[in-house]
Amino acid sequence: MRIAIGADHAGFELKELLVAYLRNLNQQVLDLGTHNTDHVDYPDSAEAVGEAIRDGRADRGILICCSGVGASVAATKLPGIRAGLCHDTYSAHQGVEHDDMNILVLGACVVGSELARELVRAFVGATFTGEERHRRRLEKIHALEIRYSQQQRNPEEKKNALTIYPYPDVDTLLKQEAASGDKAPLPGPGDKPCTERPDPG
Repeated sequence: MRIAIGADHAGFELKELLVAYLRNLNQQVLDLGTHNTDHVDYPDSAEAVGEAIRDGRADRGILICCSGVGASVAATKLPGIRAGLCHDTYSAHQGVEHDDMNILVLGACVVGSELARELVRAFVGATFTGEERHRRRLEKIHALEIRYSQQQRNPEEKKNALTIYPYPDVDTLLKQEAASGDKAPLPGPGDKPCTERPDPG
């Protein structure tokens, strides 16, 4: 199987371990970075892994950030990507068997190395059952994806649409970075080294 793997800075060390583990399992690995602990943004990793699956370079993917939440949120924005955050082995294989999950997401600040290996092994060893009930539900997911990607909102709907956080646009952030010399103008929990939890592996 061809596995694309990507991580942000918080997931870098676990990614390196899992790349070696996957190769020991005789899987073909497409390592999409990051390649050091310099701060990067998890949406970029999610897009890289998702696009590798969408364009046929990979069959499945693995994404790693600090909690795994951000990477899973970002990955599921790509059409055709079914990413699941799994920190137990049942979900890691059942997500493939029932939901045709094509990206396993892990939190490097949550799971240790041994559990991460078990999760990956369960994920790559599972296959979609193809049962009618699961296909029916996947077709409904696909229909939702199409419906909301093609929906044209009128001005009143746009005005009343939920706004979660009024983040400045990317150009504004880049200007702020250039002015301050700070690489991380909006630091968050994922920007801290994952030293809170010792690795039991």
